[in-house]
Amino acid sequence: MNGRVLVAGFATRHVAQAAFRAGYSVCAVDHFCDQDLSWYTTDSLRFDELEDLPSAIGEMSNRYRFDMVVVTSGAEDIKTMIPLCGTPRGHVIRFLDKLEIQHFFERLKVPVPRLVSNGEFPAMLKPRRGAGGWRNAVVRNEKENAAWEALYPDLPSIRQEMVEGIPASVCCVADGTRACAVAVNEQILRGTGNSPFGFCGSVTPFAHQQKDHMIAVAEQIAASSGCTGTIGIDFVAGDDAYAIEINPRFQATVDTVEMATGCSLFQMHIDACRGILPRIKPRAMKYAARSILFADRDMTVCTDLKHLSPIVADIPWPDTFFEEDQAIISVYGSGSTRKGALELLDKNITTVQQYLR
Repeated sequence: MNGRVLVAGFATRHVAQAAFRAGYSVCAVDHFCDQDLSWYTTDSLRFDELEDLPSAIGEMSNRYRFDMVVVTSGAEDIKTMIPLCGTPRGHVIRFLDKLEIQHFFERLKVPVPRLVSNGEFPAMLKPRRGAGGWRNAVVRNEKENAAWEALYPDLPSIRQEMVEGIPASVCCVADGTRACAVAVNEQILRGTGNSPFGFCGSVTPFAHQQKDHMIAVAEQIAASSGCTGTIGIDFVAGDDAYAIEINPRFQATVDTVEMATGCSLFQMHIDACRGILPRIKPRAMKYAARSILFADRDMTVCTDLKHLSPIVADIPWPDTFFEEDQAIISVYGSGSTRKGALELLDKNITTVQQYLR
């Protein structure tokens, strides 16, 4: 084994799996503790609210000696005595604030949707802090604006102009001053319901006309950010490519990046934190797609779905209850073309849905 690592955050399965495949002994502190997390970890500990995360890390630290801690969403600015393998807390805090990200992009003079004033419509409203896009909304008039503010009262937010294009991201690894792009990803969003901009999957690679431009801009951003390890830059790709956000941690696209390229993103992360970047950019050998399925009603998943692996991940334990709109399970598809990967994904989704009725 290469060492013992603690993976901590709201959801950790994707990183724990990547670490396990890279030859590390893994423990996890996680909100869900899905069934397949146990396949890749020596031990795991569930927490309810993010404020419970520090004590859960402390409890796990009493059980084992760790060589490093790697964080996912929700734990980016956590304080711990375990050596951090990732972006230092002092650097990461600025990139948890979307207004700070906006100003950072503007200083770099990269294309970014401009901030708009109150009363200017349409506008994209975003909480200044938070991941996944679940509370983002387009407001087209004062009534919709007031409804969003009533839904999230006293929540610090930013307002951006609307830009047209396809949601995308570039996964990079950085050593604090240099960066290398690993993959360009198409992002799949909910599209409907109360959280239309919520992340629900990805396709890797993303063969868009703006691909090379996004790579160049993402490497500029990542190298200038001072971040170390893996870092994701979100874009909207249309006639131009607009930088949207920085994710100074492992991203939810880990699965499709590793499936498509065959690389170990986790080992790249470790190497980058040690000052070693890839000499050659990874190349996608196939298309890989992931989609998250959500509960269409309050429901209990009674069937053990582990037999569906490897076409699924984030597998719930039998008799797990889900409220309407909660994430249930991830489903995969792959192929030599984007169309082929999505067709297999749809076929696999149909198979999985038979067990969710």
